[in-house]
Amino acid sequence: MDTSPALLHEVWERTPPEAQASMRALEARVETLTSMVRALQAQVGTLQEQLHQTSRHASRPPSSDSPQVQRPRRPRGKRRRGGQPGHPGHTRTLLLVEAVDEVVVRKPEECTQCHAPVSGDDPTPWRHHVIEIPPITPVVTAYQGHQLVCAACGAVTRAAWPTGVPSGTYGPRVQATVAL
Repeated sequence: MDTSPALLHEVWERTPPEAQASMRALEARVETLTSMVRALQAQVGTLQEQLHQTSRHASRPPSSDSPQVQRPRRPRGKRRRGGQPGHPGHTRTLLLVEAVDEVVVRKPEECTQCHAPVSGDDPTPWRHHVIEIPPITPVVTAYQGHQLVCAACGAVTRAAWPTGVPSGTYGPRVQATVAL
């Protein structure tokens, strides 16, 4: 740097060499700091762009969106939820009364309005079926292996388990069910 732009040429020439050196060092430092500020501003701009990216307009998964990101809601349709009027519907057909295992009859005892006693039979009562799997009871087989003493030599002999009997407590079907 020949002269400081803030000083006239004549003033610069009259400035002592030590002051000129100090001013040049300060100018170099200001230049370094200015370039650092520009780099930081560029980095801040890049980070702000990344901050405003969402999965809607950037190649990012929705899980990377911040919780504050509001997803636009679809406009409500004109029709209500569920089956529409005139739709035939799909329900499980009820079994005949003779085909069910148990029938539980429930009759009201009093009127819900005036609490007077009610009696009689409804020819077409409301029906509701509940299907349940019966409880499973395990089959337990007890194997008894006797050990007997030989009358001739006095040796103790134990009976062997039949082939296919597992060495553990649980059979192959129990093990498969637990593994499943």
